[in-house]
Parts: sequence; structure tokens; C-alpha cells
Amino acid sequence: MGKLRPGQVEWLAPGHTGRPRPSQSLLLLLWTLLNCVLGSGAQGPGEWTPWGSWSRCSSSCGRGVSVRSRRCIRFPGEESCSGISHEYRLCQLPDCPPGAVPFRDIQCALYNGRPVLGTQKTYQWIPFHGAPNQCDLNCLAEGHAFYHSFGRVLDGTPCSPGAHGLCVAGRCLSAGCDGVLGSGALEDRCGRCGGANDSCLFVQRVFRDAGAFAGYWNVTLIPEGARHIRVAHRSRNHLALMGVDGRYVLNGNWEVSPPGTYEAAGTRVVYARAAAPEETLRATGPTSQDLLLQILLQEPNPGIQFEFWLPRERYGPFQLQTQARGWPVRQRQPQLREVEPRPLEGPTAPPALIPTLAPDPCPPCPDTRGRAHRLLHYCGSDFVFQARVLGRHRQAQETRYEVRIQLIYKNRGPLRSQEYVWAPGHCPCPPLAPHQEYLLAIRRLLSPDGTQDRLLLPHAGYARPWSPAEDSRIRLAARRCPP
Repeated sequence: MGKLRPGQVEWLAPGHTGRPRPSQSLLLLLWTLLNCVLGSGAQGPGEWTPWGSWSRCSSSCGRGVSVRSRRCIRFPGEESCSGISHEYRLCQLPDCPPGAVPFRDIQCALYNGRPVLGTQKTYQWIPFHGAPNQCDLNCLAEGHAFYHSFGRVLDGTPCSPGAHGLCVAGRCLSAGCDGVLGSGALEDRCGRCGGANDSCLFVQRVFRDAGAFAGYWNVTLIPEGARHIRVAHRSRNHLALMGVDGRYVLNGNWEVSPPGTYEAAGTRVVYARAAAPEETLRATGPTSQDLLLQILLQEPNPGIQFEFWLPRERYGPFQLQTQARGWPVRQRQPQLREVEPRPLEGPTAPPALIPTLAPDPCPPCPDTRGRAHRLLHYCGSDFVFQARVLGRHRQAQETRYEVRIQLIYKNRGPLRSQEYVWAPGHCPCPPLAPHQEYLLAIRRLLSPDGTQDRLLLPHAGYARPWSPAEDSRIRLAARRCPP
């Protein structure tokens, strides 16, 4: 078979395997590329090649940087790729031995004895850290009152002594939690790099119980895995912290510990005491085991505020432990940012006429005030929580509210941070206003065939605007429900 002429197609003989010869493969590839470039009119950005492997660390000890790169592949007429072609990450090697010469000192010393500044004079150079750009190799001539910049420092040079940032391509960059320099990635309150606080729950409460006598009183259990712990109170009482082995970390055995940093449960606890008087405990965590928080009472308890973040899988066991000890738990979900709708851009519309408001077609709701009503609905409900109404959607026979749950008082099943609450009728009683916070007693409505599982606010049910007074009343109702 002879050679193919341009544009000629070779048909395969019967029984041929269909596998093209090398010359055919090359021709098909060239034909495809020609069609892509000339026929289709290439548009849009090019495409990146996969990232290459990371280079060796720039330092032989301590901190340094490694780099990886990629190339932009584009045809004529295509735009350049969007993004970066080089990425740098922090590499951590064993600490440098004592007395090791710093990296910047080594770079300045390379110019010792070499003529600079257009003369034959030579100098001994040491780093100078007072120049504007800390990622330039600014070196001071020893014994003289001037410094000289020899260009950029090498990648991986610390920006300044003791700083966490490293110089890369002339810029001072800090590593994110992912180790990539300049990424800006941060750990969320749950300890996840780049997370959105959705893998843990925020536990917050004010302990107001007053002891009948002076001594140690249990406040709460701080469970294993807790992060960002904060405890504060204003009184002459003293906070005490005990480990699982029964030994006090601070303020135990009727002895007041000095303020300072204490090691406990795999984390550092910072204990501070001011003359106000005020005491605080703070710990970043996570805790490696349970801790028991107590208060050493010497005067009436004005309230102890405590909070921490806890992994979702640990919240259930923690709730059972605290309920078994008779410590009620107040839980708040992670806050979600609300974005206000922006007005549409364009010419300003002429002011519209204000229509006359028609009377509300909904009849007034029955009176649901009183302690008996609160107790009835609290004890007969499946869920009691504080929620913020995000939106409302009215249908023919029911109304659906989208709510964000903030505090949970009673819980007979799992709840998400955002739920739908259904109310019967186009005019539900009591009505809920968007962007307001309520205390709600909710029942679980499960259809017989199991296809629908809803949260129901019954007609004339319990829905009160949230306030500290209503918070106290609902907690009192919780203690009076029959077992």
C-alpha cells in the first residue's frame, strides 16, 4: 500500500484488526490538532498540566520551603491560564544544632572580601534588619554606618529573627494550616483546616446554682476532645479543675493556686485572676481526657460562664453524662453568616404609590399565656429549642418556616443546625415573624408509611419570643415534668 496523500483516507480491508499503523496514528493526531486550531477557532483559557512533584527542602535543618510547578498549555488564540504556576509549602526538618549560622548570615557572608559599590574596597557583611523590604538581602558593613542591598534573599529565608513568615520570590509569606505558604488557610473551631465549624458543636452555659454551704461544687464536665475552652466568673469564689485520676490541677484541697499556665489533659490551661475580682480559665485544646470543673464557694454564686467546642460524635455521650449527674446542658449551634440581599443595579425607579393596607384576613389567635400552657406543651413535646426564623413559605393548607437552631433544651432525636418547622393552616397560631428568635415546643410528625418525617408546631402551641425571663421559665418547666 502506498503512502497517503494529504486529505486521502485509507479504508481498511475486511478482517483487518482496525489498529492503525504508526504513520496512521501520527496523521490522525495532526488532523485533529489542525481541526481544533483552524476549524473550531480556539477560545477561552488554556489548561494547566498536573502539578509536578515537590522539590527538596531549601534548608538542611529547621524550617525551609519546597516548591512544585505546573505549565500552562494553550493553543494560538487562547487566553493564558488563570491561577499560579508555582506553589510553595513549608518543610520542617530537625532543629539546627546550637551555634549554627543563620541562613541570612550565610548569604551576607558570601560577599565578604568582594569589591562592591563601584570601588575596590571590601567589607565584612552582616544582616541588617532595619530596611523597608525584609525579603531583600540587606547587609550592614561591619564597622561602618551604611548597609547595601544585594537583591532578594533566597527562598526559605526567615523574614526576620523569630518570625514565622518565610521569604518566597521577594515576599514574606506565612504558611496556612495546610502548610502551603500564602494560602491563608485557617483551622476552624473544630480543628479542621479550612473547615466551616460544621463538624463540632458549641456548648455554652451559665452555671447559676447556689450551694447550700461553703466548699467544692461541681459545675460541668469538660469532655475529652474539647477545644477553645473558656471559663469566667466575677466573685471571691475560686475555680477548681480536677483530672480523671481525682487529682486537682489547680485550687484543690482548699489551697489557692497562683495565676499561670498549667498542663492538664494534653493541653495548656491559662489561669488568670484579677483584683476586680475576676477569674478566667482558657485552653486551646483539644483535651486528651475528661476534666471536671468545680467552684470553691465562699460566697453566693453570681454565675459561672463556660463554653467549649466539642466534636459532634462526642456530644451525645457528653449529654448523657451531664444528665446523669443532674447538670442540664445548654447547646448552641455554630453561627451562620447572614447575607443581606443587595438591591438590583440600574436606574432608580420612580417612587411608587403607597397602597392602602388591607385588613389582615387572619382571625386572632387564642390566648396561650400562662404557666399551665407552658408546662403542658413542654412535657408533651419531642423538641424544645431556641431558634431564629430565617424565612416563611405559605401554602394552601400549611405554613413552612425555615429556622436556625441556636439552643436546645429538650431533644428526643438528632437535629441539624437548620431545620424546617411546619404549622397547620395558612394562618398559623401562633404566627412566627421572620428574623425573630423564639422558644418553640415542637412535636415530631411521622407519616404511617414512613415517607414523611416533620417537625410540627401544633395549632395554639408554645411559641414565645426568646428572652432571659422565658429562658428561666422554660428551665423551671423542665424540672416539673412527670417522669
